[in-house]
Amino acid sequence: MALMPKRVKYRKHQRGKMKGNASRCNYVAFGDFGLQSLGTSWITARQIEAGRVAATHFLRREGKVYIRIFPHKSYTSTPLETRMGKGKGEIEGWVACVKPGTVMFEIGGVPEDIARGAMARVAAKLPIRCRFTTRRHSIA
Repeated sequence: MALMPKRVKYRKHQRGKMKGNASRCNYVAFGDFGLQSLGTSWITARQIEAGRVAATHFLRREGKVYIRIFPHKSYTSTPLETRMGKGKGEIEGWVACVKPGTVMFEIGGVPEDIARGAMARVAAKLPIRCRFTTRRHSIA
């Protein structure tokens, strides 16, 4: 089942701008290893679900997979062979706006080599370049 909001204030969104780097969700917070984006893109709910399935299948239900992005934004499309005008199209799906530096997936409870393999599988499902990151432990 693809992710989508339970309810929204407005059904149809404008496209908006996605400039700059991520100022939040830019470090590994829940797991031990993360997958960080290196580009700007819309990640669809189907791509997020495909990444989740790939990670859990590779880990054989060991460890825990955390998804740090959620598709809040709707995108629309008009039917094929439709003339211009007649308003904005109907909702086609939901996307998460991802900026460079956003940690999208995290894994905890497994060794680094297994986590690296799982994240490589997840990165293959996503439309942007990603890198493998680890948690920064504080000295306190």
